[in-house]
Amino acid sequence: MKAIVIGAGEVGFDVARILSMEQHDVIVIDLDPEALAQVQERLDVMTIQGNGTSASVLQDAGAATADMLIAVTAIDEVNLVACMLADRLGVQTTVARVRSGELSQTQTVLKTSDFGIDLVIHPEESAAAEVVQLIRRASATDVLTFCDGRLHLVGMRLDPDAPVLGMTLQDLARAHPDLTFRVMAIARGIRTILPGGNERFQKNDQVFVLTWPKFIPHVARIMGKSDTRIQHVMVLGGTQVGAKIALQLSQSKGKRLKLIEPDRNVARRLAEDLADVLVIHGDATDIDLLVREGLGEMDAFVAVTDDEESNLVTCLMAKHLGVKKTVAMLSKGAYIPISQSIGLDAAVSKKLAVSRQILRFLRGKHVLSVATVHGLDAEVLELEVSPRSPATRKPVKDLSLPRGVLIGAVLHRDKAEVATGKTEIAPGDRVIVFVLPQSIRDVEAYFGR
Repeated sequence: MKAIVIGAGEVGFDVARILSMEQHDVIVIDLDPEALAQVQERLDVMTIQGNGTSASVLQDAGAATADMLIAVTAIDEVNLVACMLADRLGVQTTVARVRSGELSQTQTVLKTSDFGIDLVIHPEESAAAEVVQLIRRASATDVLTFCDGRLHLVGMRLDPDAPVLGMTLQDLARAHPDLTFRVMAIARGIRTILPGGNERFQKNDQVFVLTWPKFIPHVARIMGKSDTRIQHVMVLGGTQVGAKIALQLSQSKGKRLKLIEPDRNVARRLAEDLADVLVIHGDATDIDLLVREGLGEMDAFVAVTDDEESNLVTCLMAKHLGVKKTVAMLSKGAYIPISQSIGLDAAVSKKLAVSRQILRFLRGKHVLSVATVHGLDAEVLELEVSPRSPATRKPVKDLSLPRGVLIGAVLHRDKAEVATGKTEIAPGDRVIVFVLPQSIRDVEAYFGR
């Protein structure tokens, strides 16, 4: 596949990296020669210095024969115009990163189709939604939803005194026959394990469990986690992400929110827009201010400023003061893997939100969604099963699956089932599978044959 990426910033770099890893032909366009030099030095892609809204630049990049154009600059208007031009020049699929929520509103004057855009990505909305899920699931390091929200994948790190340490997965299932769940993956150090029944839990394992939402508190207790209710939350940063988090959490019954914003004008506007949130004007790096405003009494602390180092430091301070749940917004690749090992409970990334949706487009049409998880070297695919797939011929326990593949759940029409060895898959069913990178093409062919 031939892909054109408009924008060589952090998000554009990450998109180009993913496309390049997938062995696609990639051309990156940007006005900044230094940003392009970084891309060319570190990735096996072509670069063109120029304006992504210029028809001549797009033609030079080969838009007429391109399969996909992804516009992810920091300016919405540039992304929209670039996609509109690309559509006119014959690009098959166009993707735009848009910060404004205008296009996603149901009564908006202009729709994405008016610009020839196939997919609009809202990374800020995706990141905010992920934080809200993490706050609602206090014991979780990661929360992902599948099958239209019917099933949740929850990540939990095992403490040194976790009651499941030393148990095998079979032992755990036998001890709790009334609970329906499946351990889909274990992140152990730098290894990703798709476990069999004889795998034993070890200290500091990060365990990913697929189950129904109603069972999550029970599974958390089994893993030694108390799913404590979170009522008092402090949000650091009145960014788009911070404002969306505060708005969504303030609408939950019993939640009390404080938001710290250093810009006086932004703080004033947020105070007017967020009637149920106490907005405080103050320096995000002023630890004394945070302590005076009751940081130590909070149930959760969320740092989503544009300064990643401040997000890390303030979350660590909050943890030191006894805050139960800390979440930081990070984007640098070096920070995310170490965030939990140095004391943070969870990290979210706007770049990862973009990557997940781009990966969905890279997969076959039978792939309904793609998810990636911090620290887990595997993808979670939601696939529609083709009538010709070998998966429809035998129960799960008798299937000859490609290596590095684990089936987690099956959605039969409107009924979701956590997969067991006896589960049978029919054409048209949706399956949730964990896949190691080397097996992605094999599993797509297996279910989509």
